[in-house]
Amino acid sequence: MTESVFSKKLFKLCQEGTIPSKYCHILEGFYLDYKEATTSRVDEKTIDQFFITLLSLVEKQIHSPFHFKNFHKKITSPFDYYQFGIDFLTPLIDKEHSKFRNASMFKKIEKQLQQKENVILFSNHQTESDPQAISIMLQPFAPDIASEIIYVAGQRVTQDPFAIPFSLGCNLLSIYSKRYIDNPPSEKREKQLHNQKTMQEMLSLLQKGGQIIYVAPSGGRDRPNENKEIVVADFDPQSIEMFLLMGKKSKKPTHFYPLSLYTYPLLPPPDKVNEAMGEIRKTHFCSIQMAIDNELDFNSLNSISDKKELRVERAKYIQNIVTQNYNKIIQ
Repeated sequence: MTESVFSKKLFKLCQEGTIPSKYCHILEGFYLDYKEATTSRVDEKTIDQFFITLLSLVEKQIHSPFHFKNFHKKITSPFDYYQFGIDFLTPLIDKEHSKFRNASMFKKIEKQLQQKENVILFSNHQTESDPQAISIMLQPFAPDIASEIIYVAGQRVTQDPFAIPFSLGCNLLSIYSKRYIDNPPSEKREKQLHNQKTMQEMLSLLQKGGQIIYVAPSGGRDRPNENKEIVVADFDPQSIEMFLLMGKKSKKPTHFYPLSLYTYPLLPPPDKVNEAMGEIRKTHFCSIQMAIDNELDFNSLNSISDKKELRVERAKYIQNIVTQNYNKIIQ
């Protein structure tokens, strides 16, 4: 079999030591997976061009890493990272069998945003490519939201050279999740200060109004349980409380919606959390499913006077709705 143009370029850079062997292995495996998943729908020349571009972007991040600000606006010029991410992921999605349930809800959301009100989506999270997947699914009926939504992102997607090219095409509020903030202990204070600054940036955005923000209160991706079932990871009550507080502080009407995602087969995460950067990427051609539900109403919890208990019950209330809808879309 003839070696592809991409493979030749990758081999050359690996031989020169320009690309660390870890990333050579990741790129080679991902290329072969992607090719197998898309070959009947995308010609080999196009696939090669996608990966030649990705290779050059990864190489750039290895030698000159991009420094993300607390709030990062997507970069579309001189290179359009947003469109690259969309174009790269689209061939992997079986659009014919993919569905966004209750998508008409976004008409109401669009009106709220136009009135300079804010919207926060409390959601589960399954793959690195969730932002691109969400944009692809939103484009047919809410293209402005698809391109302008802001994602609360953890350190992996802003520090891993492989993930950075896709992150550059997203609007991001970068934070350190509870899972990583204590590691290493010497950096804990610095990470806490970073998170505080990010919250200040978010508050400033919400005070302007007209913002839509996606956040996964679990702080990480869903993974298989002991029965090998992909379940919604537990939501963190403190994370939810912070966003509710930011909404109040903004003095702008802020609306909260539950969003459920099933994107897992698209780019499954490792079964176990790995703190080191550079995870193996496996991909498949598959349908993806999403669902949004009615605006969250916390009035039913008004009788709870204990603040700690109230936070816990709010998190349960939101997670239950997300999980119920998730269970429906995976059937």
